Amino acid sequence: MSRVLLDCESGVSGDMIVAALIDLGADVEVLDKALSSMKVQGFQTKVSRVNKGGIDCCDFDVILDAEHENHDHDMEYLYGHLDHNHEHEHNHNHTHKHDSAEVHRHHHGEHRNLDDVYSIINALDITENARDLAKKIFYILAEAEAKAHGKEIQEVHFHEVGAIDSIVDIVAAAVCFDNLKIDSVIVPSISEGSGSVRCQHGILPVPVPAVMNIATNYKLPIKLTKRKGELITPTGAAFVAAVMSEKNVPDVIVPKKIGIGAGKREYEQASMVRAILLDEEVESEYIWKIECNIDDSTGEELGYVAEKLMKKGARDVYYTPIFMKKNRPAWLLSVICDEQNMTYLEDIIFADTTTIGVRKQKMARRVLARKIVDVETKYGMVQVKVCENGGEKKYYPEYESVAKIAREGDISLRDIYIDAVKNAKED
Repeated sequence: MSRVLLDCESGVSGDMIVAALIDLGADVEVLDKALSSMKVQGFQTKVSRVNKGGIDCCDFDVILDAEHENHDHDMEYLYGHLDHNHEHEHNHNHTHKHDSAEVHRHHHGEHRNLDDVYSIINALDITENARDLAKKIFYILAEAEAKAHGKEIQEVHFHEVGAIDSIVDIVAAAVCFDNLKIDSVIVPSISEGSGSVRCQHGILPVPVPAVMNIATNYKLPIKLTKRKGELITPTGAAFVAAVMSEKNVPDVIVPKKIGIGAGKREYEQASMVRAILLDEEVESEYIWKIECNIDDSTGEELGYVAEKLMKKGARDVYYTPIFMKKNRPAWLLSVICDEQNMTYLEDIIFADTTTIGVRKQKMARRVLARKIVDVETKYGMVQVKVCENGGEKKYYPEYESVAKIAREGDISLRDIYIDAVKNAKED
């Protein structure tokens, strides 16, 4: 399980997220391949190192040509001027130009709707997980803009989402997030500024309507500050809403790696996002069990809920057949989780099942010391979990690692499993 703490103390935007994920280890070549397949033209991307408040950061920049320049990101704030000039020195630059043979249909001033953006995403050379995440982020944005303007989602033609730089930022964020194989994201809070902002629609209060709508729809933990200016962009808010699975930070963390993404705007506090990869070897002595009885949800619904709970941070999810009052056959849903994401998982249960109440209890536990090692087999490299108790070792090949080889080579799962355990013992 790959778990990331997203530190948004200085706010959040799409380019800050992309830069933080690249700094955390996302493969830039994979990103370049994805963006090169985009059926639009008129932009370049640049990955470089910059200095923010004395801190070395990664910077991701979408550079548009004169025809496609999006002036929305050059807004002037009523409290101070928005400066896009970097006050720092660039080094280790990585610039990539992206062109397309397709004629660009959306000239300066034209707007795209959600279907237009989905068509661009569907044509990309990216994984299905990255494609689904990019669509989810855009849907969250379209939903927020539609509510702000009093229209249906498909009726909204909005420059903020249709602009090339917004599309590139969101696709890049989805590709990098998928490339890092992140399973769980903790977002304790997102700092926002104050005052007003002058934009395409006139003078708007901070947080802007789209950000407020996203925060309302997806329960984002917004922390209001006295800092003047817009610290949260709609794109940044939509990304957080799409990936956030926890809000409470564990009492003890061991950072495994840190990625820092720089923002373009210059405020008194350095503009940056930190993505902190947590070492999951640190185990709590306690876990929580959430339970509820369900007698009127379909099998499809229950299967969907179990999958969703696991993706959002549950340690285990299982059903037990039971009989309820009036001899009704039913299911007992049990969810094992950590305290910090318990409330979030409860919300999923309430939203996606018919239950109107849950029970929960704190449980002490004991776990064996364990580690994951790579073991070479005659079929390929397999990840094996090695557990130890009183000097005795036990070996458990990781299912997905074994299944991948089995599928690709049409090989017996059991044969790979046996060979992996044998070679792990010999090592």
